[in-house]
Amino acid sequence: MSTTAPHHSKLRTAAEAIADIKDGATLAVGGFGVCGIPQVLLEELSRTQVKDLEAVSNNAGLDGRGLGLLLENRQLRRIVASYVGENKEFARQYLDGELEVELTPQGTLAERLRAGGSGIGAFFTRTGVGTLVAEGGMPWKYDQADKTKVEVASPAKETRTIDGEDYVLETAIRADFGLIRAAVADKDGNLRFAKTARNFNPLAAMSGKICIVEAEKVVEVGELDPDDIHLPGVFVHRIVELSPEQAADKMIEKETVR
Repeated sequence: MSTTAPHHSKLRTAAEAIADIKDGATLAVGGFGVCGIPQVLLEELSRTQVKDLEAVSNNAGLDGRGLGLLLENRQLRRIVASYVGENKEFARQYLDGELEVELTPQGTLAERLRAGGSGIGAFFTRTGVGTLVAEGGMPWKYDQADKTKVEVASPAKETRTIDGEDYVLETAIRADFGLIRAAVADKDGNLRFAKTARNFNPLAAMSGKICIVEAEKVVEVGELDPDDIHLPGVFVHRIVELSPEQAADKMIEKETVR
């Protein structure tokens, strides 16, 4: 019998964790604004030559922060998001026809990610019925030569009447990688999130075929009470333990003082 301590194969450096993300990959990225974003993983990815990525995220962070880093490097080909505001470069690339953007209602985006991780292929929702979301024609990509023309528009979606109400069919999102941030991880990948930093993180984790988490603190298996686990380790494949400085680097998007 071996007396060697078990090797916790989920623990990685940031560089190791993202090493197999290739050109054209789809990334489901946690966070809301700059709250709960996997900043260290995105910084590491921004130092690579990987390009033509598709990102699925509530929004694109800020200029120079979060997904904004990948935008500045022209590493993103397409974004599925709910919100374009706050990031000037995001808006500029979209309006100039450099970036394809699929705008999706926020709750629908959350459910599409969750469905992807739950083995649900599609679902019907009332959100978007009677709008371009259901009827198609929403500008996804503008023509770079003539910015008044739409190069790619959203398709019409199937609608159905259920119990007298109209619903639109939305498909699940299954990403190649989920990039997320957690407050605490144990070495099996069971996670706890801090308050509103939970936001899209569990959903992005579920959507990713491979989930990579950067954790502010890593503890031994058994230290997290089972009832206090927000996401079970079965969804998590790689864990990057942050330094105290990295863990403390939490930007406030808009600070309001009296």
